[in-house]
Amino acid sequence: MPKTSTSPFLLLSLIITTCIAHAAGDTWQEPEEVQQPAAAIFPGEWQLLHANTGVSAMHMQLLPGDFVLMFDRTDSGPSNISLDALSPCVSRAAADCTAHSVLLDLRSNTLRPYPLATNPWCSSAALLPNGTLLQTGGFSNGDRIARLFSPSDGWLDLPDFLAVRRWYATDILLADGRVLILGGRRQFNFEFFPRDDVTTAQLTLFPFLEETTDIDGENNLYPFLHLLPDGNVFAFANDRAVVFDPYNRAPLRRLPSIPGGVPRNYPSSGSSVLLPLRPEYSPSHAEVLVCGGAPRGAYRLALRNGTFVAADRTCGRIAPTDPNPVWAMEEMPVPRVMGDMVLLPTGDVLIVNGAAAGTAGWELGREAVTSPVLYSPETPLGDRFVVLAGSGVPRMYHSSATLDTMGRVLVGGSNPHVGYVFDNVTYPTELSLEAFLPPYLDARLDGVRPRIVAAPVEAGYGEVVHVRFEVPGGAVSGGPEEVRVAAVAPAFATHSFGMNQRVVFLAVGNVVQLDAGGGVYEAQVAAPPSPSVAPPGYYLWFVLHAGVPSSAAAWVRIRPLGAAT
Repeated sequence: MPKTSTSPFLLLSLIITTCIAHAAGDTWQEPEEVQQPAAAIFPGEWQLLHANTGVSAMHMQLLPGDFVLMFDRTDSGPSNISLDALSPCVSRAAADCTAHSVLLDLRSNTLRPYPLATNPWCSSAALLPNGTLLQTGGFSNGDRIARLFSPSDGWLDLPDFLAVRRWYATDILLADGRVLILGGRRQFNFEFFPRDDVTTAQLTLFPFLEETTDIDGENNLYPFLHLLPDGNVFAFANDRAVVFDPYNRAPLRRLPSIPGGVPRNYPSSGSSVLLPLRPEYSPSHAEVLVCGGAPRGAYRLALRNGTFVAADRTCGRIAPTDPNPVWAMEEMPVPRVMGDMVLLPTGDVLIVNGAAAGTAGWELGREAVTSPVLYSPETPLGDRFVVLAGSGVPRMYHSSATLDTMGRVLVGGSNPHVGYVFDNVTYPTELSLEAFLPPYLDARLDGVRPRIVAAPVEAGYGEVVHVRFEVPGGAVSGGPEEVRVAAVAPAFATHSFGMNQRVVFLAVGNVVQLDAGGGVYEAQVAAPPSPSVAPPGYYLWFVLHAGVPSSAAAWVRIRPLGAAT
């Protein structure tokens, strides 16, 4: 049977009790019931990393080596960061003499501009197994471009790689290391990177996207895609979902429509995550969570009449791997459209950014929601949502959020205008970058927070490796069973969806103490069992002790099947 999971706020109380007991020299045992006073709950904290990154972070991706790539469109006019330091911009085929992409070095908190030759506006991406970012599509001269990015080489365009124009499409990394590129405006099909062999048609029709197109050709853009542990793909568009086999182009298995009929995809722009996988307990079980959105017709009302209807506050949860999947509905504390859902190493979900009225689109959102909400999937129904500390910065259309190596959530972007507009508007263009510290980063937990000392650089599927960590307080609270390891796949965040983000809890074997009292331990950890559970590539491995994630994660590459060690 799986271990039960404790609410992070109840857990905070237990850990504080643990620290007091250890300080007194007592042996701590978990009490049967603890009443947690609200005042003891750490609601999170906001930190300003940069007041001006130079670009508005429409797109964001964490890269191996602790870099964060942020980029915008190239046709919105000059940004606030110059290319002069690189070389004369005329030799770079740049749209202007400013950069439209920047790279943040998390270790030094410094920014470096990169030139972009083609327009990636409203594009899609996936981190390849070798750590290079594949970035696909966009607008005008970028709509059929595939781009590769690495910090050492910058951007490399692959002209006319895409078989059709892709704008508002979604990319998903598959178990075999290929990337499926699906949808986009008026594109009811998908293709692969790398391409199939020349004997196979590049495009596969996907009529489900045409079926889910509303009257204005909307509400099925940026479809939510999740790779399931059986190798199939879950696809959600508008208010409907299907499961399909991308390898054999097999027929669809249709799931029930989400109750209520509220559209969840652009421009109604809810969000979705694949909830954390626990393959040692349920090898083939997976659940998907879809939250927020805007009522049908909200886009037309905002665009044509200036009427901003209330956003939706419901979440739907379904297990598409079950024989007869059924949606279970819940309500968030506040309605939200254009929210970003970020998977945390604890297994919880942070919902941040967005608005309480209107839809995505230029100038079409109102009533900014600045307080994140934490969703704890393993707690009882009715107790899963907690409202956390709010930011002073509204993050509306074209904002983004992603987990970083230290367990923080980076939040940037917000530009509901055609160009960069800073004055005399309700929601100015936002160039700042903030870090939100979730409750597990409460300084009161530092005494039990593990620090990774050594971890493998790479591992093969099912391989047992060793992770060494230190507990500052000395003792592992509650015994070795209180040690877990979470492998987190970094997301490509844009337009309220984190493509390819994933959390897999790894099986932990023996945990042994390596010194008499210094608090250094070594855990046996089994890498993910299959590429359907965790596609090949780079993951953040966090060690959790008593529910508290390590102060930083280790980058571990999962080798593709058949790759040399």
